[in-house]
Amino acid sequence: MFKTRLLSGIVLVIILIATVGCGGEILFGVLGVISLIGMTELYKVVDVQKKPIAFAGYLAAVAYYALLYTNQLNRLPLLIMGFMIVLMAVYVFSYPAFVADQVATVFFGVFYVAMMMSYVYQTRMLEDGGIVVWLIFLSSWGCDTCAYCVGMLIGKHKMAPKLSPKKSVEGGIGGIVGAALLGAIFAVAMNHFAGAQANVLHYAIICGAGGAISQIGDLAASAIKRNHDIKDYGTLIPGHGGILDRFDSVLFTAPVIYFLTTFLAGNL
Repeated sequence: MFKTRLLSGIVLVIILIATVGCGGEILFGVLGVISLIGMTELYKVVDVQKKPIAFAGYLAAVAYYALLYTNQLNRLPLLIMGFMIVLMAVYVFSYPAFVADQVATVFFGVFYVAMMMSYVYQTRMLEDGGIVVWLIFLSSWGCDTCAYCVGMLIGKHKMAPKLSPKKSVEGGIGGIVGAALLGAIFAVAMNHFAGAQANVLHYAIICGAGGAISQIGDLAASAIKRNHDIKDYGTLIPGHGGILDRFDSVLFTAPVIYFLTTFLAGNL
């Protein structure tokens, strides 16, 4: 199991480096596909992944990415309103094929997966996006690793005992501090080896905040799984589960990194 997890993790990192490093249309396309797969995993939880109501969600996600690609996000309110109308139309005209919880999950999935995932692309497209975008993964996955190590060593107080008994307050704090340190080290490395002008303090703040929010993303995904009594969202990534199992924290970290980066850049 460990070998499978390690090998698939290595492959995942290679794909990540290639796609995020290239950016542009390649990253945009990969994120679009990942978003649709993640939505399918979420919709499978409520057993609608192949039903008409789910396709309303898929179409809304595609439409959102089209607006993003053509730089027309000012039309997002119109898309949301149209999506809601179409979704409710499917709901009422097929009644009682679906229940309200399924409808809510389809609506929620577009925001939770597609829109939040898109901030990886939006961060990559910033002026210093080629460097800043890595803070998304550094803060989320780095925080997870640091939290695990600190929790194993000194963890005593449970963070969410009923939801995730193994997570501790000490581990959570260690994860945040570790993510902040990783952000600072990354800034120093980029300044030295890539000739960047990264602000060490800003990178530490961004990664620390990202690490804190990433833990909410991780626990939120766990809560949904526990509510529906499932272990993993999927089996796409051997040893890791599905897209949502691996990117649950990234979904929350990406928007935080994007907005913190733009805020700090605008207040230098």
